[in-house]
Amino acid sequence: MSDQPNDELTPALELPVDDAIALLTAGSIEIEGRLLDASNATLYCSASLDGVVAACVYKPVSGERPLWDFPDGTLAEREVAAYELSAVSGWEVVPPTVYREGPLGPGMVQLWIDTDDDADILTMVRRGRSERLREISVYDAVINNADRKGGHLLPTKSGRVYGIDHGVTFSAEPKLRTLLWQWAGQPLPEAELERLSALHAQLCGSLGERLHELLTTREVRRTIRRVEQLLRGATHPEPSGDWPALPWPPV
Repeated sequence: MSDQPNDELTPALELPVDDAIALLTAGSIEIEGRLLDASNATLYCSASLDGVVAACVYKPVSGERPLWDFPDGTLAEREVAAYELSAVSGWEVVPPTVYREGPLGPGMVQLWIDTDDDADILTMVRRGRSERLREISVYDAVINNADRKGGHLLPTKSGRVYGIDHGVTFSAEPKLRTLLWQWAGQPLPEAELERLSALHAQLCGSLGERLHELLTTREVRRTIRRVEQLLRGATHPEPSGDWPALPWPPV
């Protein structure tokens, strides 16, 4: 199947975050299809609980391909870590996501987000005027996102943009690859510096404790260090030259 569901599949459903997390955590998961262009097993499913039914994505650990540069933990755990940081920080880039047992074993389950077919995300990227994309670029710098493709940005009809596919994040080595370099070297907005400062405190507290359940100690420490570097420099990061700056394929 393609990235977009058809009329025979359970449709997406907008839910308050707490309700979505409850549904994804305790609901019954049924597989309805597979996204064929995904490199790892990515399944289109329904989640149902107390009469509420919504589409979701399920990525079982059993369907992951081993990656030499991400040898520790699982991609599913990194996806959940990316959600936890996104939610606590207030960026709210990642749709509600949980780690749980599913039909094919443990894995990541995430609320499905329908996109606005009339929105051209690549045009938004090229123009470089979207404050939402600027926020996502800072978020990606924090989680060290090695694969921010255009297809991993989901514009919705409400005007919001979500980010998905965060399995290759939080590496202890610099691996930032993204389409969102439009603000490289520019001063970080004051609002982002305040958010980063609050995030630093959270990483040294309860959020850090949660990330230690999903990532290695070194990866959590490096995440804290990246936040500290952003605060010291007070600018958007620039490509280092030591690692390809753009993902491939870019879309």
